[in-house]
Amino acid sequence: MVPRRHLRRGRFLKSYDVVIAGAGPAGSACAAELAGAGLGVAILDRETFPRTKLCAGWITPKVVRDLGLDIEAYPHRFNTFDHLVIHIRSLKFRVKSVQHSIRRYEFDDYLLHRSGAEFHHHNVRAITRHGEMFEIDGRFRCRYLVGAGGTRCPVYREFFRQLNPRARDLQIVTLEQEFPYDWDDPDCHLWFLRPGLPGYSWYVPKADGYMNCGIGGLATRLNAGDRDIRWHWEDFVAQLSRLGLVRNVRFKPKGYSYYLRHGVERVRSGNAFIIGDAVGLATRDLAEGIGPAIESGQRAAGAILGRQDYDLKGMAANTMSAPLPQIAIAARRFG
Repeated sequence: MVPRRHLRRGRFLKSYDVVIAGAGPAGSACAAELAGAGLGVAILDRETFPRTKLCAGWITPKVVRDLGLDIEAYPHRFNTFDHLVIHIRSLKFRVKSVQHSIRRYEFDDYLLHRSGAEFHHHNVRAITRHGEMFEIDGRFRCRYLVGAGGTRCPVYREFFRQLNPRARDLQIVTLEQEFPYDWDDPDCHLWFLRPGLPGYSWYVPKADGYMNCGIGGLATRLNAGDRDIRWHWEDFVAQLSRLGLVRNVRFKPKGYSYYLRHGVERVRSGNAFIIGDAVGLATRDLAEGIGPAIESGQRAAGAILGRQDYDLKGMAANTMSAPLPQIAIAARRFG
């Protein structure tokens, strides 16, 4: 659908049925549903695509189903694990569980291009509501506005910050790095209950010679301890070297922050919606955010199309069917 143009204060605004602020998996999944139904949809993002995105790049079989993703036809790196290798203190065991890894650099760009939405490289700054319509930075106009801009989402900031204040005790901070690496061990490894780390660390091989290694934990508990996340990173890197999993890599990790799922009450305010990390939907066991982001985006699209209400009822709070924290607790008691 070609965007309509409206004159306001001597300037033409591009007008759409829906504007989505944020071009990650949440925004693209939402846009695909809406554009597929014939609505005029624009996605705005301050980054150009493809863009580097810090993320372990873990996706579940549910994500594949929700997206209708044909794995054989997917044109980028896609790796599948039929089990996970779990490390808890001195214990090491395998958990049978089919999971996948992708590179966000490729995956997000692929979803954006297949969404059917019109993309604008634009950093959203000012949003105003005029009756049932929204105006963004004097350039865009829409009837429905969707916030998919992650933790710093401008739609959350403008319409939802007071309705859904952040749960500071559920803020996750990470350090990680993704890099070309000719890995020998094809397994996905997860480490729990490392001394003083209120979270876990990971080794996630990607297809065709890429690797992501990282650590994440609860920010408030890390700040209260005597070892910061940099200390835990150096300790983890030393362990990777001792185990022979990663050799001769000059690490320069970067970090980011997001929120675990908590008692969110409002995800819609009139015709404004928030989805994905703008809500804070990462799972409580593995802090996995891609799956909840995509599901919430599709649910918001269903509400805009009048097919359903938009709420979070029935959305799983855990990635795994047998939550890993229960395994960790058992190992701490009996290991």
